[in-house]
Amino acid sequence: MTVGDEVVAALAEAGIDTVFGIPGKQTLPLNEAMADHGVRYVVARHETAVSHQAWGYAETSGRPAATVVIPGPGDMNAMNGLKNARNDCTPLVHVAVETEPDVRGGDGIHETPPDTYDNVVKENVTVERPQAAAAEVTQAFRTATTDPKGPVRVGIPKDFLGMTVPLAVPSADGPTESSKPGPSGVAEAVETLEASDLPVVIAGGGVRASGATDELVAVAERLDAPVVTTYKGKGTIPEDHSLSAGVLCGGTSPDLAALVAESDAALTVGTDFDAVWTGQWRFDLPADLIHVTLDPEDVGTGYEPSTAIVADAGRTLAELAEQLPPSDATGETESDDRNGADRATGVREADAARIDDLRDDDEPPLTSPSALAAVRAALPRDVTVAADAGGFRIWTLVSFPAYGPRSYVNPGSWATMGTGLPSAIGAKLANPDDDVLALTGDGGLLMCIHELHTLAAEGLDVVVVVFSNQDYAIISEEAERSYGLAPMAYGWDDAAIDFTAIAEGMGVRATRAETLSGIETAVADALAHDDPALIEVPTDPEEPQASEWMRDGTS
Repeated sequence: MTVGDEVVAALAEAGIDTVFGIPGKQTLPLNEAMADHGVRYVVARHETAVSHQAWGYAETSGRPAATVVIPGPGDMNAMNGLKNARNDCTPLVHVAVETEPDVRGGDGIHETPPDTYDNVVKENVTVERPQAAAAEVTQAFRTATTDPKGPVRVGIPKDFLGMTVPLAVPSADGPTESSKPGPSGVAEAVETLEASDLPVVIAGGGVRASGATDELVAVAERLDAPVVTTYKGKGTIPEDHSLSAGVLCGGTSPDLAALVAESDAALTVGTDFDAVWTGQWRFDLPADLIHVTLDPEDVGTGYEPSTAIVADAGRTLAELAEQLPPSDATGETESDDRNGADRATGVREADAARIDDLRDDDEPPLTSPSALAAVRAALPRDVTVAADAGGFRIWTLVSFPAYGPRSYVNPGSWATMGTGLPSAIGAKLANPDDDVLALTGDGGLLMCIHELHTLAAEGLDVVVVVFSNQDYAIISEEAERSYGLAPMAYGWDDAAIDFTAIAEGMGVRATRAETLSGIETAVADALAHDDPALIEVPTDPEEPQASEWMRDGTS
C-alpha cells in the first residue's frame, strides 16, 4: 500500500469513521484511500468550519475526531478551530498536507513554515521521512487522547502520499492512563471539606472530559454543597438537580457571586481558572481553595490554592466520594446543617426573578430569554444542543437548562463565533440517533452560513435556531454605552437579511417564528421531520445584554 493508504488505515485503526475536510489536489490520495477503507468524508464549505465540525463531534461523543486539509490557506483557516480545541482540551488529529521537502523554503504554492502552528495545538509534528507517516498518525492519536487531551497536527508532505515504502510499525501502546491523585492531597482535601460549614463545588470542563458527572454529584451530595460550573462545565450536573446553582460567566448575578464568596471552602475540579470564566479573576473565592487540575502549570493562575491536586477530575472525585462521610442530603447519617440545596435554590430563584423581568408578553420582537424558554420547552430533555458564541451565548448559559455533560456544548475561553452550526453537524455525525439542535445568533451564523449547504448535502436532520436582531448587538451595546455611538451602530437593519430565504436556497427547510407558541410549534415540527431545518426567531435589538442585566438589572 502507499503511504496515503497506510495513513488512512491508521486513522481507521484509531476508531475514526468520519473525517472532516475540504478536498484539494494535494489531499486526493487520502480521499481515495478513505473511500477504500469505508471512512466517511464530510466536505465542508470553508476550512474554518472543518475544525469546528470535528470539535463538535469530539465534544458531544467523547471520542477523538480527525480532519484533513490542504497546505497553507486550508491549514491556516482551520487554525481558529484548532485553537478552540486546544483551549477546551478536545482530542483531534489534524492531518495537513505539507509542501514537499525539496520545495520547502522556495515559496511553493500554499507554503507555510510548519512552526506557524506550534501555538494552536497540543503538539505539532512534521513528518520528515515517508516511512514514518503512519506511525506518526498513530502516535498523534495517543498524544491527543492522553490527559490533558488536545489537538495534534500532523504535517505530511504531498509527495510522500503516493510513495510505496517500508513503513515504521508503531508501538501498541494506548493513551497514557489518566492521573490518579496522591493520597496525601486527597486526605488534605477531605479534612478541609469535612471541617467546612459552607462548602461549594466549582466544576469545569475536566469533569465532562473524564465522564465524571456521577462522581461530581456524589461528592456534592455528601458535602451537601451547591455546585456551580464554568462555561465548559455547564451540564456536568443536571441543572434541575437541587444542588445546581448556576454558571460562573460574564452573566453571573450578584447572588451567585455572593454564594461563592460567602463559602468557607471551595472544591474546584477540572478547571484552569482562565480569565474568561473568572471575569479576569473578579470572583472572590474562599481561602480554603482546593484545586484539581491535570496541568501543573495551571496551579496558582489567578488564585492561590490551599491544596493543589494534579490529577484526573474523575479519579479525584471518585476518591473524595469514597472518603467523605454521607450527609443529610443523602438521608443516610446526621451531619452539620449546611443547607446546600437551600443555598442553591435561593440563587436559582433570584436569577429566575431577574430573567422574568425581561420576559415579555409574547409581543414580537421577543427578548432572548423569552425565546430561549420557548425553545427549551419544545425540546426533549436529552436533546444535544450546540451553542454558538456571541452575546446571546451568555443568555443561554444563564437561562437555558442543560441536563447532561455532553448534551450541551459551547466554546470555552477562545470564545470564537461561528461554531454553532458546524459543531452541530459534527455532533449529529457522532450521535446519529440523537436529536441535535444548533443555537446561534445571526452574527455567529453569518460567519459559517455556508455550512447550511453542508447540512443539506449530507442530509443531516439538524435543527438550526437563529436568533436574529440584525445586529452585532454585543458590540453595538458597548459602543453606545461606553463610547457614545448611535444605537445599532454595527447593525444592518437597513439591509435586513432573510435567513429563511437563504436556507431554502441551500436546500434547508425553513420557517420564521415570532411568538412563543410559534417557536414551540416550529421546533416540535422540525424535530418530527428527518431532514435539516432552520427556524429564524426575530429578537429585540434593544434588549439588554446578559452581562449587564444579570449583574445589576440594567440595560
